[in-house]
Amino acid sequence: MVERALDGVKVVEYSSFVAGPYCAKLLADLGAEVIKIERPGTGDEARARGPFLHDTPHPDLSGLFLYLNSNKLGVTLNLDSATGRSIFRRLMVSADVLIEDCPPGKLKDLGLGYDTFAEMNPRLVMMSITPFGQTGPYRNYKSYYLNTYHAGGAGYLLPSSSPDLDREPIKGPGFLGEYDGGLCAAVAILGALYWRGVSGLGQHIDVSKQEALMALEKMELSRFHAEGKNPTRGPGVRPPMKFMRSKNGGLILLEAPRDNQWKGLVELMGNPEWAKDEKYETEQGRREHGEELRAHLDEWAQNYTTDELFHGVQGKQCPAAPVNSVGELLSSPQIQAREFLTEIEHPVAGRLAYPATPYHFSKTPTGMERPAPLVGQHNEEIFCHRLGYTREELVKFKEAGVI
Repeated sequence: MVERALDGVKVVEYSSFVAGPYCAKLLADLGAEVIKIERPGTGDEARARGPFLHDTPHPDLSGLFLYLNSNKLGVTLNLDSATGRSIFRRLMVSADVLIEDCPPGKLKDLGLGYDTFAEMNPRLVMMSITPFGQTGPYRNYKSYYLNTYHAGGAGYLLPSSSPDLDREPIKGPGFLGEYDGGLCAAVAILGALYWRGVSGLGQHIDVSKQEALMALEKMELSRFHAEGKNPTRGPGVRPPMKFMRSKNGGLILLEAPRDNQWKGLVELMGNPEWAKDEKYETEQGRREHGEELRAHLDEWAQNYTTDELFHGVQGKQCPAAPVNSVGELLSSPQIQAREFLTEIEHPVAGRLAYPATPYHFSKTPTGMERPAPLVGQHNEEIFCHRLGYTREELVKFKEAGVI
């Protein structure tokens, strides 16, 4: 069997919800072995979040949890107990990476800080993901996803191109900011593993979700430094940019700011009289008269299907894209040809299709090999077969609330 890129890398994940689990999932999809630690009983917070399969709330039917935790082994461990902390330390002896999302200083107060682990295992890479980082005046601030998203500045610009600038900002779709934090954390871990290969030493990495969001919105930040003005979410930034509804009810996004794109679009529309007006001759003019221009485009689009608009506009070298429903997207021949959806069997949720990796390696394969774990599913495999505890001890651990 061909080895995957991170085969042999052992990761312990002590995190919940989205950012930490997504970071660990990215490593697992590249071949790392990830042992996910959950609290006994309730488990990861994501297990209580929808959407749920068949709209049935259940800890093993959460689509969010099933996606974020595929390719992982799962154990339960209570770090509030001395025995639980002892077991955790034993896991760190052979681990390459620890991913945790506790409040700053919490693990250190439990005797599980980076300095302790580095003495036991100098090669350990420890990743700490928090809302605002391990340092600074906000380090101890608690934050829900909505707070963190707006602390990153991205929400200020949403909804973009809004005609109503007095309405309150909104957050991005789903848990976008959490995924940003997890992605940045995974990249940082890969960098630390590379450096460890040269130096032989691990290190502690501090990721701020706020800064991850800001880093991915760097264009707007640099614009403020360059112009001294806050970016606006107002309309008319790159006209004509328009969501148009076709005659079959579909939506298509059209963007034609450049003169050559505009000329191609006018030609496609049959050179209508209104388009000959001198106020539309320049990009500046089209920007200033964007609203009436969009009204003309709306009227024209009503004569064609979404497919006709998409291929017609693209044929004139104008950027255009249909707004696909989830069903249309997943049935796309492009998505099917690249086998982006992978089916795996889960003992409770059954056989489901999951998004695979968005990258393909020519030498080292990626992919889904196991479904998300049940709560404590691999306790015996990890604690008995690897750490050497007996089944009798495992029973006592469970009775004492350790696992």
